[in-house]
Amino acid sequence: MLLPLGLGALLAAIALRGGGGLQLKPTTEVEMALEIGGGVVAACALLAGRDRRAAYGMPALLCFSALVALTIASVLWSVNPSDSWLEASRTLSYVVVFGVAMVFARFAPQRWAALVGATVVASTIICVYALLTKVFPGALNPDEIYARLRAIGLMAALGAPGCLWLGARRDGHAAISALAYPALGLMILTLLLAYSRGGLLALLIGLGLWFALVPLRLRGVAVLATSATGALLIAIWAFSQDGLSKDRMPIDQRASAGHELGLLLIVMVALLLAAGLAIGFAAARRAPRSDVRRVAGVAILVALALVPVVAAVGLAFSTRGLGGSISHGWKQLTDPHASTPPNDPGRLTAVGSVRARYWNEALKIFRDHPARGVGAGGYATVRPRYRNDLLEVRHAHGYVVQTLADLGILGLGLSLLALVAWWVTAARATGLRRADRGRPYTPERIGLLTLVAVVVVFGVHSFVDWTWFVPGNALPAIIAAGWIAGRGPLRRNAAALARPPLRLARERWRLAAGAAAVLVSLIVAWAAWQPLGSLNSSNDALAALERGDVNAARSLANHAHNRDPLALDPLTVLAIVETRSGNREAAQRDLENEVQMQPANHETWLRLADFQLNQLKRPKEALRSLSAALYLDPRDPMTISAYLQVAAQVSGKPVAGAAAVAPAAGSTGPPAPAQPPESG
Repeated sequence: MLLPLGLGALLAAIALRGGGGLQLKPTTEVEMALEIGGGVVAACALLAGRDRRAAYGMPALLCFSALVALTIASVLWSVNPSDSWLEASRTLSYVVVFGVAMVFARFAPQRWAALVGATVVASTIICVYALLTKVFPGALNPDEIYARLRAIGLMAALGAPGCLWLGARRDGHAAISALAYPALGLMILTLLLAYSRGGLLALLIGLGLWFALVPLRLRGVAVLATSATGALLIAIWAFSQDGLSKDRMPIDQRASAGHELGLLLIVMVALLLAAGLAIGFAAARRAPRSDVRRVAGVAILVALALVPVVAAVGLAFSTRGLGGSISHGWKQLTDPHASTPPNDPGRLTAVGSVRARYWNEALKIFRDHPARGVGAGGYATVRPRYRNDLLEVRHAHGYVVQTLADLGILGLGLSLLALVAWWVTAARATGLRRADRGRPYTPERIGLLTLVAVVVVFGVHSFVDWTWFVPGNALPAIIAAGWIAGRGPLRRNAAALARPPLRLARERWRLAAGAAAVLVSLIVAWAAWQPLGSLNSSNDALAALERGDVNAARSLANHAHNRDPLALDPLTVLAIVETRSGNREAAQRDLENEVQMQPANHETWLRLADFQLNQLKRPKEALRSLSAALYLDPRDPMTISAYLQVAAQVSGKPVAGAAAVAPAAGSTGPPAPAQPPESG
């Protein structure tokens, strides 16, 4: 019990600490911990490894590592090398976690149940916390203006396959298995209150796969139907409450409705737990006959197969007909100009999404840079050139389109190669090959199939959202995938895979290799820390400048630049410092260096244009810089207005619509970066 609780709590802590993966400080801390921990695990595996068995899963690990190498190499051609380095650190930490899971699968294969249980524990903790923000909004989430729970849908969906396993398993105590009922109810309710269409789609596909592969269908239906009923009843009530379903509601109204929700949650958990205990003990006392279970399993599979048929019949009798409904839905899904669904419960049944706009822009970027893309993380920098709106978007909301834009065909090819290599090992480990037909469904095999469903849930959701960049969502799926890859063939049972008691190896080469693994992990963690250290030094330099200590500010800014030569912030701060000290030539060099580092970034051209206009009094040079900025971001009203203003100044003719948006002539330096420093 302690191992799944501990691992699940660790995954939940990582999810809560890492957040959405957009803030530099928490993301860096998580990555460093994973990388150092991976080095320690690798060293221990080397020191304890006396097994000469084949290293199962190595093809998948090597393909994953090749993707990491490409991500690192993309710094050389990236439009934003700084962001590419951040993505390289993120992807490297992921491959470390994948390898660590393979190591544990090899050294402790009998602990598979702890991993499945950990997905349930982690998802339950996150869902409980999310629901508590609705129950106690004043204490936990007073500044939230949106009614729906945001960025939580996938985490709820990832725990659902494990709940089916926990509630449907034949082994284990019935009282423990009964906990799956309230846990799954909380997950489904969280998913509904998040209005997460992508999460629902991933959940339906993942659960459909589980029912198709796992023979415990009758037990699984009991868990799913009971839990879903309780969750749906509360969700319907919550959708009717303005304090829970409408945006920008007063805090007192949110709190009143939230307290009522809390009481209903207590009742739901109690009833679902009682139902789980009753069903579990009844099944243990008088289990259905084998022929009844077989008929029920076939009926469930037939019902799953009829779902698309029923949906097609319903569409055929709609006003648009089957073909018209499909055509309309596809247009709403893929049309970049389709209307965005409202932020209310009706969002769950809407097809249109702003994602189509992001996908379309990513594909345009890919068509202009098909071979190797614009560099990892470069989508956010290049997107303003292609957008038709004023939204600030960092991700393309889809792994495939994001990878095509960032790493081109080469990146997507390596991703597909890694997927194929993993699927081959997964099929071998779970008995999905033709040669394994007829093998018994042992508890371990059912658990491994559940982990496959977890990976599929994450993969489906990553296709339609940017969850790859969120550590809390990605790590449970990566750990599950790594465990499956390192498990080995199904024909090798747990007894054959079990190792003798571990003894410290005395070979010198193992000691040296273990020390080298720890040293490499420390170096990698140090490299991941540099962007954050550089940002801290840049902020310290600005603070010193506010105090009037120009020399200290210059020293700190140079230190920040030496720590992370790829970052723009240190150069911007240096330009401000040199401008304040009267050294305009040095400030100009710093801003020109920014442009040389990221010529495809419109912000570097804007800062240079501001300096040329307001400090050097050279409007013609400023106009050329603004022309470049306008080419890179033709929709930004501030850039358009500044260009018109400077063009009027150069030509001596007033231009209608030009507004004075440039800083005053007395400004002491170029403007600070547009994004807050903490956003990275």
